[in-house]
Amino acid sequence: MLEGVNVVLGVSGSIAAVKVVELAHELRRRGASVRGVMTESARGIVHPWAVEFATGNDVVTEITGRVEHVELCGRDGWADVLLLAPATANTVGKIASAVDDTPVTTCATTALGAGVPVVVAPAMHEPMYDHPGVLDAIDRIESWGVRFVDPRVEEGKAKIATEEAIVTDVARATAEQTLAGKRVVVTAGATAEPVDPVRVLTNRASGKTGREVARACYVRGADVTLVQNGADAPYAETVRVETGAEMLEGVRDSVADADALVSAAAISDYTVEAAAEKLRSGEPRTLDLEPTPKLIDSVREARPDLPVVGFKAETSGDDEAMVAAARRILDRAGLAFVVANDAAVMGEEATRALFVRADDVAVFSGSKADLGARVADELAAELA
Repeated sequence: MLEGVNVVLGVSGSIAAVKVVELAHELRRRGASVRGVMTESARGIVHPWAVEFATGNDVVTEITGRVEHVELCGRDGWADVLLLAPATANTVGKIASAVDDTPVTTCATTALGAGVPVVVAPAMHEPMYDHPGVLDAIDRIESWGVRFVDPRVEEGKAKIATEEAIVTDVARATAEQTLAGKRVVVTAGATAEPVDPVRVLTNRASGKTGREVARACYVRGADVTLVQNGADAPYAETVRVETGAEMLEGVRDSVADADALVSAAAISDYTVEAAAEKLRSGEPRTLDLEPTPKLIDSVREARPDLPVVGFKAETSGDDEAMVAAARRILDRAGLAFVVANDAAVMGEEATRALFVRADDVAVFSGSKADLGARVADELAAELA
């Protein structure tokens, strides 16, 4: 996601600075090179040696005759992006007013003047985040093109965003925006059909692939709606559903003004009439299974020209059988392409898949994050 990207990590004096070591590690795990810059207040919370250890580079704690701010964030500087995490109300206000009295704010002014992308992850108590002056400063900085990663407001504190959210927005700030201006709907994960108030019919799908597709589309500039049986995602407007019928309704509503649909969810093929009370255990039981509507077919009826990417899981383990099954759904629903794989990869981090088109088959092997990126790139080519 961040392969070859140089990140300058500016750390200011919020207690959230204790999380900077893990954040730096996560940036590096995603492929970035990281160099740290710290305010004096931040050094009172986390030692520069810890940041040096986490980044693998010397840490800037003062601006010297080397003009470190220009070396890092100037027009010909080292940085591809400046990430301020955590950013205090004090730091945000100073940046909005071009006050350069710390290494972090001086790097920010330099980056903004040089056209280096800036990403800000604020952290402070909630009343400070709601202060009119702070909100005005945020609006002003955003008008300059700075990207803010919204904090998690919990326990009266505007806590710094998750590492996942921050890293994803850093990737969006540095990636080629091949899906800019596009609205993409992605489905992910398994649905669950209630048998009674306790039991459900479901499957083994984890939703990892669909979520990685949604993240990759967001990184490339798309506005993403993620329809899934799961928690909200920081990179998408999330429509939370449980049953196949709820997913179908959520997708129908979401694709009304969408530019594309990626149908990666493993939707239940059957449903049952749920019992009002818990069924007694130990008793013989017969369930009458009713087929559920095919989501892709329903969407195709409503949006005949919508580009749709399908996913097809099989258990044969045979490439020819997977390609044949993929082409059947490709032809029936008029899909852009189909991603076919063996169901054995459900829940795993790595995967192998076949990209199936009418006259072409391409083999993919790698992580599900890399598969998400490949799907997003193929979709961008379709929409172009």
